[in-house]
Amino acid sequence: MDVFVAGGCSWDSIVYLDEFPRETETHFARDFQETLGSSGAGKALNLGRLGVDTRLHAMIGDDRYGEAIRERFDAEPVTFEADIDPNGTERHVNLMNDAGERISIFVVSPTQEPDIDYERVEQWTAKADALVVSPVNYTRGLLPAAVEAGTPVWADIHAYDGEDGYYDDFLAAADYLFMSEEGMDDYRGFMHEQIDAGKRLVVCTHGEDGATALTADGEWVEVPAAEFEMIDTNGAGDAFFAGYLYGHRQGLPVETNLRLGTLAGGLAVSSLDLAHPELSPDRLAAEYERRYEEPLR
Repeated sequence: MDVFVAGGCSWDSIVYLDEFPRETETHFARDFQETLGSSGAGKALNLGRLGVDTRLHAMIGDDRYGEAIRERFDAEPVTFEADIDPNGTERHVNLMNDAGERISIFVVSPTQEPDIDYERVEQWTAKADALVVSPVNYTRGLLPAAVEAGTPVWADIHAYDGEDGYYDDFLAAADYLFMSEEGMDDYRGFMHEQIDAGKRLVVCTHGEDGATALTADGEWVEVPAAEFEMIDTNGAGDAFFAGYLYGHRQGLPVETNLRLGTLAGGLAVSSLDLAHPELSPDRLAAEYERRYEEPLR
């Protein structure tokens, strides 16, 4: 196993609207689907389709939604492992408007301190080339095992505001840190602070404005977003993360990896799924050559 993704899996109801409701009256959806969701699932799906040997561990319920998640991963090139959450499968209702904006409503929340076999999960952590975590509470228990084993930690802190103490453990353990500009006023200053604190890399995404990266050598890299038809923005950030990690594992330069991230994210946006149905190493390489008029290397 090359990459171990821990935490972040749900079964989502997604409601597509022309615009968000402004009044308490009856509204009609433009479209609707129920599907796999959440950050860990999105990263694992994209990594698996890009040919990376990937294992995902998550909490699911002993219910029909958990069974639907198992069936979905049975059809994917991802090794899926689960422990049972007594709260049931985590579920969200996502309202999506035509601008791609989202209102996410947690209708079933996960158990914050579940009873799981940490020894088993720590073994997967120690054997992996990389531990990928989102700020899911139970995954913080894996961070000491990763540090002890020397497994690099790739942490996605999403729209962190720079102050919330919930994220402290993830920040402290991360070797490679990914974030969104959305929650922070001075993202540049924060990125420099994290590099000064010992991070190997910090990447910040800016939605339709692209992404930036700061390396341990002080190199600042910026790339614009790739233009794709927008169908569903769910999973775009996770696909970006996977595209970057895919390139990194091949020893490609930071700028190339950022480009691969924007392409994987753009492909995800142009589909109804967390990962584009046709995503593969060949499709991503072809997309790269078409967009940048040079071979992927």
